[in-house]
Amino acid sequence: MKVLVTGGAGFIGSHLVEALLACGDAVTVIDDCSTGSLDNARLHDGHPNYRFVRGTVLDRSLFESLAADADHIYHLAAAVGVRWVIDNPLQSIITNVRGTEIVLETAERTGARVLIASTSEAYGKNDSDMLSEDDDRILGSTRVTRWLYAATKSLDECLAFAYWQEKQLPVVIVRFFNTIGPRQTGRYGMVVPRFVEQALRNQPITVYGDGEQTRCFTDVRDVVRAITALMSSDRALGEVFNVGQSSEISIHHLALRIRELAESSSEIALVPYDQAFTGGGFEDMRRRVPNVEKLRGVVGFSPAIPLDETLRHIVEERRSNLAATNPV
Repeated sequence: MKVLVTGGAGFIGSHLVEALLACGDAVTVIDDCSTGSLDNARLHDGHPNYRFVRGTVLDRSLFESLAADADHIYHLAAAVGVRWVIDNPLQSIITNVRGTEIVLETAERTGARVLIASTSEAYGKNDSDMLSEDDDRILGSTRVTRWLYAATKSLDECLAFAYWQEKQLPVVIVRFFNTIGPRQTGRYGMVVPRFVEQALRNQPITVYGDGEQTRCFTDVRDVVRAITALMSSDRALGEVFNVGQSSEISIHHLALRIRELAESSSEIALVPYDQAFTGGGFEDMRRRVPNVEKLRGVVGFSPAIPLDETLRHIVEERRSNLAATNPV
């Protein structure tokens, strides 16, 4: 396959590129590295089937030239992370909506199969027992910046469904739940790398709110396995899938687990939301649990990597990076 990955220098994107190259695909990555990493982009320098282009999907002529002969397009480029979205609301809207428009318009002309990366944020405040793909979305006020990300990704989904229904564009939509693993940065609000960094430095591990909110964390390797399987399945076309797993952990217990695995002396510090996110741009959900029966039914996916294994992997990677940047 000839594959184009937008956002391929990002966290999930870089792991996806690694898997595609291992399968023998020819992979082109486009990423402006605004939230992705040049280090990720350079991981495969010299590989005969790899090409990296620093640029943005908002550059229509550049994107069209790269997509001209692509069989598959994985569209992962987006504004990412609660912190980044709250700090950059206008750019988040433009990147998420206009970028997806350009990808879908181009793919409709070339006939490429497309995967659109969406998010569990699309469910908004719906904290039902297990969230299924057709459950209602419950969004807060448009004045609360947190919800613009959910709104833009929901519009991306609507665009993708419209192209499938009216143009028969082969498209698959995935809603990522909390995905974790090496190469993820804590700069934009991702909780696990932030906790790991604080634990390894023996700094207070800052838990927002009361810490009793729960999330479900999935190893990025499992996530990549799921989305590549979906792109290979004709049964997945024109459908949306939750991608994650349904085992919950409270954020407070997550902090305790990371502290233990990192052999840290850090204290656990509860920080009110209005101190962590100034300006009234944040609201949180008590729980977010995916129902993944649809994903399992179509491609037989079940997550295989336990949470502790993933956390150990992240701790080891970050400890090694800290040692390299701060030699004794």
